[in-house]
Amino acid sequence: MLWVIKQVLLILAGCFFLAFGVSILIQSYSLKDPFSFVLTFFGSNLMILISAAILLGLIWRLVSVYRELRRRQTEAPVAPDEDAGE
Repeated sequence: MLWVIKQVLLILAGCFFLAFGVSILIQSYSLKDPFSFVLTFFGSNLMILISAAILLGLIWRLVSVYRELRRRQTEAPVAPDEDAGE
């Protein structure tokens, strides 16, 4: 359970940085200096790209662990009742 909470917190942090990158991208269009625009534009795009890749990886891992746990629960053999034969 602690692992799931950690993954959710990391996903929320990734969402924050993704939104922060998008807001920087939007704000870069209001800059007057072309050099500042280019640096801010590419920096925000790099932040968006890295955040999105990390988010996809974290979500992929969380979903795959959830599917594996569900598969193990459905394949688990039912223990026979010891008193059923008597």
